[in-house]
Amino acid sequence: MPRYTVHVRGEWLAVPCQDAQLTVGWLGREAVRRYIKNKPDNGGFASVDDVHFLVRRCKGLGLLDNGDRLEVALEDNEFVEVVIEGDAMSPDFIPSQPEGVYLYSKYREPEKYIDLDGDSLTTEDLVNLGKGHYKIKLTPAAEKKVQKSREVIDSITKEKTVVYGITTGFGKFARTVIPINKLQELQVNLVRSHSSGVGKPLIPERCRMLLALRINVLAKGYSGISLETLKQVIEMFNASCLPYVPEKGTVGASGDLAPLSHLALGLIGEGKMWSPKSGWADAKYVLEAHGLKPVILKPKEGLALINGTQMITSLGCEAVERASAIARQADIVAALTLEVLKGTTKAFDTDIHALRPHRGQIEVAFRFRSLLDSDHHPSEIAESHRFCDHVQDAYTLRCCPQVHGVVNDTIAFVKNIITIELNSATDNPMVFANRGETISGGNFHGEYPAKALDYLAIGIHELAAISERRIERLCNPSLSELPAFLVAEGGLNSGFMIAHCTAAALVSENKALCHPSSVDSLSTSAATEDHVSMGGWAARKALRVIEHVEQVLAIELLAACQGIEFLRPLKTTTPLEKVYDLVRSVVRPWIKDRFMAPDIEAAHRLLLEQKVWEVAAPYIEKYRMEHIPESRPLSPTAFSLKFLHKKSTKIPETEDL
Repeated sequence: MPRYTVHVRGEWLAVPCQDAQLTVGWLGREAVRRYIKNKPDNGGFASVDDVHFLVRRCKGLGLLDNGDRLEVALEDNEFVEVVIEGDAMSPDFIPSQPEGVYLYSKYREPEKYIDLDGDSLTTEDLVNLGKGHYKIKLTPAAEKKVQKSREVIDSITKEKTVVYGITTGFGKFARTVIPINKLQELQVNLVRSHSSGVGKPLIPERCRMLLALRINVLAKGYSGISLETLKQVIEMFNASCLPYVPEKGTVGASGDLAPLSHLALGLIGEGKMWSPKSGWADAKYVLEAHGLKPVILKPKEGLALINGTQMITSLGCEAVERASAIARQADIVAALTLEVLKGTTKAFDTDIHALRPHRGQIEVAFRFRSLLDSDHHPSEIAESHRFCDHVQDAYTLRCCPQVHGVVNDTIAFVKNIITIELNSATDNPMVFANRGETISGGNFHGEYPAKALDYLAIGIHELAAISERRIERLCNPSLSELPAFLVAEGGLNSGFMIAHCTAAALVSENKALCHPSSVDSLSTSAATEDHVSMGGWAARKALRVIEHVEQVLAIELLAACQGIEFLRPLKTTTPLEKVYDLVRSVVRPWIKDRFMAPDIEAAHRLLLEQKVWEVAAPYIEKYRMEHIPESRPLSPTAFSLKFLHKKSTKIPETEDL
């Protein structure tokens, strides 16, 4: 018998249908009838006949015709919404599709798997899991470790040993012993009471990362979760059933309790859940629609699911990967600006940087040479001012290796800490199967990733700070020798005037966001947890800083390409011409004023998708091969041939250069 899950005024109703020949209109009326029946005041309606409504799919929000037959219009177990005419939408209403769901509009269930063992997950792996590129399975070794760990917990409960979080309460209630017949209830109560977060839910991509990372930590075999429960959680991940996890509420010790509790709440079939098939709905309905059963928590399993730094670390993973991507593309954008401003490449000389051999500085200087070396890539623009009396450039051009370089080194430092954290056991208590005991400790404290992500925000911000100054130089005719604000008929047209203001506003906002959250601490849990990391805010604001950096560099990229227009017919180097062509494939030249925000968004998308890097990287690597041992790539952020291979990007032949 077909069954549909219907959303009416904030409530979810399961509506069975005995006859598939019935219509969408019947389904809407039946859902409204059940809604009215459940309300003491009949929901404000005299009868179902007084209700006028529209019916739409939860996935994609497409309107349905009330006259269509259900067997034609809907699939079994599909999720739909009944929208009652005259209802005003509450500003607090959770839409069927979360923010950023366009990323999932092309969602296809992945066929490939990543094997998790708790020891070898990388930042790149976790980001790809978040994007839905892979399913998860455990290695045989991980399964054995999980089973051995669970045997210790079963022994504790059988022998009625007093152990924190297993046979006692939590936090201030650590000395309260719980009766054996209440141990399962204890775990459920823990999850429910700790689900106290607020704010917007994590977008699907980030919730997938959070869930995948928690699975990886559980796979280490120090948490005491049963293999049966862990496999249930993996099935939910593989079906993309993602609980409602508010982004705010963690203080980063004892772990990320509030967000991980919301994650666990969905896994036990309570609260809200999202999947590509259903949109937002009650968790029990989403699980049922995917043929899954809610987890029934055994002793210690609630604590095993919610104790750890996975919220901080999963968001930190995204931050590190996005920071790496924008840092290497910032070099390309800055090189293009230097060309437009007719700067000199002398400041990037190998011997200068050998005297101050920071790895990031050396790598950035090398990238500039690889893009601007006139012997390797003849530039008509560079040739046009070869014999000018210009000696040196402003710091925003001349000091890019020093400024961009330390950003690369900062990212490398932070990536190392985040990678260690990805594969660390952060529970309390820890279950040591080889010793047959549990030990209480403090691995749940988020100070490591919190401090690292505060540092990342401070470091990456400088890319926006220096980029904004370069935008000023491009827009200011006294500094650029270009038309004011990069537009013809200035006065009639304003050109990039306010785009520069936007960049300045973002840089100013970043200055406040770069204040370290981890310098703060507030005592919680009746002074039991008397020092915390505030790492959740460190991670969230690092992502905001990085987004602002991307947007500022998008504006610089547009401004530099617009500057090229006023230097035509002269051409720049081959790799930078390729970058120019890429930008012009999505944004046309600025001839007169037009709506600019879509152009900025289009350029931002190019940077997010690393298209600028993909275009220039083959030339950078070709140059590297021809100048070994002059340069060595910076491993955490440098281009890898493996990346090129995946993207099927052809390294240009010499004659193409």
